[in-house]
Order: sequence, then structure tokens, then C-alpha cells
Amino acid sequence: MTVSCVVPAPPVAPSTAPLVVAMADFLVSAGRGGRMVTYALGSCLGITVWDPVVKVGGMMHVMLPSAALDQEKAAARPAMFVDTGLPLLFKTAYAHGARKERLVVKVAGGASSANAPGGDRFQIGKRNMVALRQLLWRNGVLIRGDDVGGVQISRTMTLDLDTGDVTVRTGGGLLSML
Repeated sequence: MTVSCVVPAPPVAPSTAPLVVAMADFLVSAGRGGRMVTYALGSCLGITVWDPVVKVGGMMHVMLPSAALDQEKAAARPAMFVDTGLPLLFKTAYAHGARKERLVVKVAGGASSANAPGGDRFQIGKRNMVALRQLLWRNGVLIRGDDVGGVQISRTMTLDLDTGDVTVRTGGGLLSML
């Protein structure tokens, strides 16, 4: 089962260790400060939301575009899929004061495995991005920054919960700010 949580502001200074968002999971933090990070974004997508007014931030690590692929898994782990996970991420952020018109959405991942044996027959990275863009478009939300695509690229995505800054580090060590 997907374990999501909202991390309230602590009574003491926040830890310097980042909150880690696992595959097929998400976190939302309200006023806590610190950082969130997700690792090993290949064809998967890392999606961040940030409301700069109330300092509510969230991150999700989705693996597949559509819950229609496996309804049982979608019920148990909605954050595994773009179409079930993204609404959950947004609704959780809204529950803690975020507003759609203020949300800054950024995304990383969506790589192709074209150089792998057998090629990129399923095009999961591309299909994940198409599903994400369609869902956001239907809901009047635009992506403000992205680092997507490429061939067999692994990315690490970090969200700064004090500033909303998102950085992406590739397997080759390149660091970019979205």
C-alpha cells in the first residue's frame, strides 16, 4: 500500500537529511523546510509541486502512465501510475493550503531505453510524459520546468522545501536547475 504523509513543521530545527520519495510513492510537506529527493529516474517520472505562498511542496515518483494496466496495483499503490497518482498529489497539497493557480510543477525523467537489448519497445518514458501532459492540460496546469527524455539516463531530483528550487543530477554528474 502506498504510504503518503504530510510532514508538519517540527517543533525543533529540521533535520539536514532529505525526505526520500521511493518509487511508486509520494510525499507532501507543509512548512517543514529541508529537502525531498527521489533517485533512479529512468523512464519513471519525478514530479514536484510547490506553492510559494504557503510553502507546501510535494514530490512523486511514478512508474507507468495508466492504471488501466493493473487496476489491483493501482488500488494498492496509486502513486505507481500517472493517472491515479497525480490527482492524489494535487489533492494532498490542496488539503494543506496549496492552490492550483499558484502551483509550480516541474518534472524529470522519462528516458528511453533504446540502447537496451530489445530496444525501447514499450516506450514507457515517452508514454509517461504524454499521460502527464494530457492530464495537466485537461486541468489547466502547465509544466514550469523539465529535464526529460534522453537515452538510458538516470536522474536524481531534489526539491528544496524552503525555496521551491528543483535540481536534477544525471548519472554523469551534471547538475541542472529547473
